[in-house]
Amino acid sequence: MKNITLGLLLLFISVTTFAQKNTNPRAAWFTDARFGMFIHWGIYSGAEGFWKGEKLRHHNNYAEWIKFRNSINNEEYITLLDRFDWNDIQPEEWVILAKKSGMKYVTITAKHHDGFALWDSKVSDYDLGNYSHPKRDIIREMADACKKHGIKFCLYYSHWVDWEHSYGWNHSREIYPLQPEEYDQYWQEKVVPQIKELLSNYGDISMLWFDMWLPHEKTIVTKDQLLQLKSIIRELQPNCVVNSRLGLSIEENPDIDYKTLGDNKLGNKKEDFPWQSPATVAHSWGFHSSDAEWQSTTALLKALISNVSLNGNYMLNIGPRANGDVPYEISHRMLEMGKWLDVNGEAIYGAEAFDLDKDQHDWGKITCKKEGDKFKLYLHLYNWPLNKKLNLTGVTTAPQKVYLLADKQKQPIDFNFSEVFTEINLPHDAPDNYISVVVAEYNSKPNISDGLIAKTVDNGYSLLPGNQNPKAASITIQPKGRKKTIPEHVIISEKMTFSWKIYVDEVGEKDIDVSYSFQNQKNVGKITVSIENQTLTHQVLPTGETVGEPNMNWHIDYFKSNRLGKMNFSKKGYYTVKMTVEPQKKKEIKFQWLWIK
Repeated sequence: MKNITLGLLLLFISVTTFAQKNTNPRAAWFTDARFGMFIHWGIYSGAEGFWKGEKLRHHNNYAEWIKFRNSINNEEYITLLDRFDWNDIQPEEWVILAKKSGMKYVTITAKHHDGFALWDSKVSDYDLGNYSHPKRDIIREMADACKKHGIKFCLYYSHWVDWEHSYGWNHSREIYPLQPEEYDQYWQEKVVPQIKELLSNYGDISMLWFDMWLPHEKTIVTKDQLLQLKSIIRELQPNCVVNSRLGLSIEENPDIDYKTLGDNKLGNKKEDFPWQSPATVAHSWGFHSSDAEWQSTTALLKALISNVSLNGNYMLNIGPRANGDVPYEISHRMLEMGKWLDVNGEAIYGAEAFDLDKDQHDWGKITCKKEGDKFKLYLHLYNWPLNKKLNLTGVTTAPQKVYLLADKQKQPIDFNFSEVFTEINLPHDAPDNYISVVVAEYNSKPNISDGLIAKTVDNGYSLLPGNQNPKAASITIQPKGRKKTIPEHVIISEKMTFSWKIYVDEVGEKDIDVSYSFQNQKNVGKITVSIENQTLTHQVLPTGETVGEPNMNWHIDYFKSNRLGKMNFSKKGYYTVKMTVEPQKKKEIKFQWLWIK
């Protein structure tokens, strides 16, 4: 109860002190940093994904799992260290790469699931102190390098899984059970004392990153054991941040500092508490010689921006080879990210989510920050609009100034503001080859009008079943199917009404189109669209089927766009768009979208 009370108190304090809600003082640096490096390096790095000519026995190709996957015993596994040239390995280079890449913290695998320690542990002989020649302590070298270069030093420690210890957990224990008292012996004689070593001998540890991806109730680890470990951390290093993969969720224990998502899982909703995505540039975490699934620099930047726009962090992994070299495909992309952050880092570090819906605009994402007496919206443009117009919908305050973040002179860009719509006149050329950032600056945090359908980059309005205002809880949206050749839609068998709210900044006539699928052979049912005192009625027509792929019996319902007619928008302002779909004799109509332009 004492820990829970303390955690709640810290959360209360954080709400009144820090910009991002539900962030305790320990994690303030974490939410400010936003971007960090993960390092998977150990004995497995010498295998490079193969053992005795056989590739890793798993489709995910996680090279660091080769000891378990390929059933390698401890004695043979340790011979992989013969491939390491200890005179070549320079961990400081990893820290320098992190700094040049714009990363603010580094997390290295002090002990991965193989149970091997990258420091000279007095607890176990299964460590670098006994197997490196000359003797090396990679954790010490990393700690010193991080301090030298101003990078937060963090450690990964596998506490749940340990393939070396006689009583450590490995997944074969599901067949050959391990008794709780045996597991506790492993816990007390290896986990606890090694954590004490790491927290006592290497200076400030900014974060301990644990890797139990299941809730403790589904594992052999007990809640008492986890609380014991957390208590030791709080005692020895009170400022050390702990992640939810310790095995305690932030809902279960408010003293947990942040939530860790699944591997390579990006955020999909705004959260007020701190959270993080661990991610890879390719696929494997440890070095795998056959890995070639490299993400582009643009994709990695989008992942970082998207997470920050939802109050999240992004920790991007390197898997150095046994000689310490980082694959070029990884280092090149990270250095390109660093160059982007040199120019645009203001929109990432210390930035957070804005109040508009995450999918409000089709041109990119928004992050924001209060800076001095100014409040800034950072508009991340994933694609430079062909018409050189940037449409910002939903902000009811006019910006004081708009400029390109890449412009050191902050030369103002022309814009037009109308009630809830800001149209920004962009220069002809994008300032960045990856993602350009436009800054809209306000005297205080701007107000919003929630629930509006934003004007798209091609100046239309895309009205979907899922973006109604208010959102209809009763609607079931069918997901995309048959390799996404069947679009999202709603199946309507009884009369149903939809409602959307838009803001029109350009008066005049606009076309109204609707997309649906109707598989009946007769014209049965109607669709009515009304805006103010104008109404269009459409007789539902059979759409038939189409072919997804030839010669594969890939026949699917055809979703067809139908022109309903035109409507006149005589003045600038808010409009409520209502659409009623009326099937007859319960003949299903599959509605996809309504389009206004």
